Amino acid sequence: MEESLKTYEKTIEKKHSFGWTPKFEEEFRTNLSEKNFIPVAEKTIEKLNWDIVYKDETNIEAKRKETNFGHDKWTESITISYNHGKTIVKSESLGNEMWDNGRNSKRVKLFIHAFKETEKSFDKESLEKLEIEAERKNNWDDYVIPEVLPKPNEIKKPNFVIPLIGGFIVSIILAIILAKVSVNGIYIIGLFEFLVAIAIGFSLKYLIKFSNFTEFLKLKYLLIGMIILIYVLNQYFQYEIILRENNYDRIGFFEFIKLRFEQGLTIKKLNTGWIGLIISWVLQIVITYYVGVLKLITGITSYQLERVPVEVVDFAFYNFVKDKTVDEVRKELFSKGWSEKQSQDEVFEAIEAIHGANEMNRMK
Repeated sequence: MEESLKTYEKTIEKKHSFGWTPKFEEEFRTNLSEKNFIPVAEKTIEKLNWDIVYKDETNIEAKRKETNFGHDKWTESITISYNHGKTIVKSESLGNEMWDNGRNSKRVKLFIHAFKETEKSFDKESLEKLEIEAERKNNWDDYVIPEVLPKPNEIKKPNFVIPLIGGFIVSIILAIILAKVSVNGIYIIGLFEFLVAIAIGFSLKYLIKFSNFTEFLKLKYLLIGMIILIYVLNQYFQYEIILRENNYDRIGFFEFIKLRFEQGLTIKKLNTGWIGLIISWVLQIVITYYVGVLKLITGITSYQLERVPVEVVDFAFYNFVKDKTVDEVRKELFSKGWSEKQSQDEVFEAIEAIHGANEMNRMK
């Protein structure tokens, strides 16, 4: 951020916000036209060193990040909306806080100040140049069509069997580890579900790569199946470990589950009964599912972008920007050596993956 803006930020009088997701918004007016507004807002956000995550004709969204212990983390999402000169700026917390300590109000007031300063720096002539520059950028007018494109990878037929078998093996391994941990009494609810989801996501990422299979719906069903299998087998392996390590008389697995219900779940010295046990099992599945789905989407997106060279994605996207149809873009790719339909489909998937990644960045 520019030093003058850092100095001004320190003078802002904070207004504290409270709530499940603290937020703050303020309205101001500008004389800029709709065509000029977004380019000036972009310049303003660049000065503030925020990350732009979305923009259209009348709206722009950014996220502010902080660096703690060498790790970057987005802390606020800032949305700016324009409507015939009336501009609404809203900042919303991205953490789990209930009180923002006035941070959202500082982001809003800082943006408004920086925007007005940026607006003043442009006269009529420079605004016209900025508008032309923005239009050229949005229309990819400065893009240079390459004479040749990198060659496509060797065609590899997608094979769902690989993630299916791999997912089954990973589920058994994770179930055994969980059972060992649970029997030894060191299981931490919340933490271990998160770690299980990370392990599932990590394994699926490489299974997707080895199989070249990226169909999200089938992989999501596989993820659900793995989660159910892990936690069911976890109970079965606990049953086997307890019987073997203590030389108990063998009882049926369902009898073991019945005893678990009768004993209930004890947290520290509080016995929450069978209700607490069921709630803990539900939490296991829910936490693992949501974290796992996020990791799955990230893994698919990463691979879809990895297998297609950036130059090819840019070339195809440029043609779409120029209002060419899918068939016309296929012909353009064919002329550059991308003749196989599967290779062309992978280019289109990469473009969709970029859009999906942008949508994920917008998530609050």
